[in-house]
Amino acid sequence: MKLITAIVKPFRLDDIRAALAEVGVQGMTISEVKGFGRQKGHTELYRGAEYSVDFLPKLKIEVAIKDEHVERIIEVIIESARTGKVGDGKIFVTNLDEVYRIRTGEVGDQAI
Repeated sequence: MKLITAIVKPFRLDDIRAALAEVGVQGMTISEVKGFGRQKGHTELYRGAEYSVDFLPKLKIEVAIKDEHVERIIEVIIESARTGKVGDGKIFVTNLDEVYRIRTGEVGDQAI
């Protein structure tokens, strides 16, 4: 089992969610986060004063999946999140040792 974590631009969420639903993803977790990478933030003008925005708003999408679906899910996220501009995001894949469904007590693949 794997945990796919994608950090993406907030306005791409609807496209990503719809694309993941099409390939059978039944659940995901979304968190509003802030950060920066190569974008390094930017400056904005507010009431005549310029100020620096070091951390940009992003969304963190987490999806737990079976090993055999990893490549397809990554492709779907990339296709639906890509704008071609700096700041499109990153995808991290980590191993899940175990998953438990609290309600039923299911373990492993059945709990996903």
